[in-house]
Amino acid sequence: MAFNKEKEALRNMILTFRVSELQMLLGFAGRNQSGKKTELQDRSLELLQLNSTPVQKRIRELFQSSQETQQAAMIPGANALQYSAAYAQMLGLAGFTTQQQGIPQAGRANPYAAQQAQQAAAFSAAYGTQPQQTKPIQANTQPVNVKFKQLPFYDIHGELLKPTSLVTQGSSRFQEAQFQFLLSPEQATNIASNRDIRMGSKLDYLYQIQLRFCLLDPSAEQGDEFPPSICVQVNGKMCTLPNPIPTNKPNVEPKRPPRPVHITPLCKLTPTLNNIVSVKWAADYGKSWVVGIWLVEKLSSDQLLERLSSKGKRNSDFTRELIKKKLTDDEDGIATTNLKVTVSCPLGKMRMSKPCRPTTCDHLQCFDAALFLMMNEKKPTWTCPVCDSAAKYDDLMVDGYFEEVIKAPELPDEENEIILNQDGSWNPVPKDEEEERKRKEKEEEERKNAVVLDLSDDDEDYTPAPKPAADPDAAPAEDLPVLPPPPPAEIECIDIE
Repeated sequence: MAFNKEKEALRNMILTFRVSELQMLLGFAGRNQSGKKTELQDRSLELLQLNSTPVQKRIRELFQSSQETQQAAMIPGANALQYSAAYAQMLGLAGFTTQQQGIPQAGRANPYAAQQAQQAAAFSAAYGTQPQQTKPIQANTQPVNVKFKQLPFYDIHGELLKPTSLVTQGSSRFQEAQFQFLLSPEQATNIASNRDIRMGSKLDYLYQIQLRFCLLDPSAEQGDEFPPSICVQVNGKMCTLPNPIPTNKPNVEPKRPPRPVHITPLCKLTPTLNNIVSVKWAADYGKSWVVGIWLVEKLSSDQLLERLSSKGKRNSDFTRELIKKKLTDDEDGIATTNLKVTVSCPLGKMRMSKPCRPTTCDHLQCFDAALFLMMNEKKPTWTCPVCDSAAKYDDLMVDGYFEEVIKAPELPDEENEIILNQDGSWNPVPKDEEEERKRKEKEEEERKNAVVLDLSDDDEDYTPAPKPAADPDAAPAEDLPVLPPPPPAEIECIDIE
């Protein structure tokens, strides 16, 4: 049991290594040091299967060295961290004592403070003045009571930075704000240990650190919206944002697509170092913005479909009563005895497997839930394909009536249209006998007028086509000369002896 705990602790140590440390470990073991970080991690984890004491010792040494470096670079004034049992075990195996785990404030002093003081003293001695500090204008930032709209494809597991305002300060057009957040040991382990390793995937993180922006408006839930001319840096590295959508309007800045930003690859996945997010944007008169950071779990369309199915379906009696109401409603003075609808999805033009529609829509036409979720996974619009109104995921429900229709043996496989009756029942669309008769007559006519060509080169089997009977009322045609048949081709014999 103790052996398994130690092996798990060594595994967690390897997951915290940077590329340089992974290469040092693989070089010590005589393994290949080239490749992506994920490949280096996989090779390093394979070393644990050797149960080699020198390799395990080297892992502890590298981990201890990395922790000492990180703790020496911690921001001054940071509070002492509370470690979980798993992380404390890693530190214990690496040789850290309790005093080393709780580094005093004096040990966290800025290592560049003495050098900065010497530079300031030299400047003052040379020029007799203090060097002027030039800083960008810092915006007013404080937590606000603004709620972001929930994103169906993400489950929130933690709030790393509460929604914070970005209020313009001063008359300068360009503003700047800086934020910090720290991962707990459990959060850092969840992010580093869970990757999407399915076939064809890009080894993306299943647990992601998500950055979101919206307007400062506490009156309602806000959707994602980027400030103008925004620039984001995470730990000094430029963050990639969605490309702006071009516009033809003059003097209008193109807007970026409203979506969250995945900043996990730029973050320090360790509980000992703060992550610093710097935001720069252009002030917009009369508008203020909000920023927030969350730890989320990414979901797939299959998972959302499974949740939708487990939520239950709308009772078929409800839809049956809705059909009766629509067919008996004579407000316009027009009596409707039946209504033709289709069981094919308006998105894929194929028969639905999971017919659904939002509870906020009053139409009978459904669409396929699986296809709808797949399309919103690629490009989230959440718009009803029937009436173009909002179709939130929480409002979707599988329709039990149309699900029974699709599974009914009375509906032929090739038929995708049905007729709804006034009593709430349904029937397959009957085939039009007149159209069927005309179609057969047309095929028979085409068959008679078809020209048959005989491509055979056998003259003996040739039978000339019968001439049509002469019409006595028709005018006599001129006699055409009859051409003799072509002479047979000469056969040339060659002696090969």
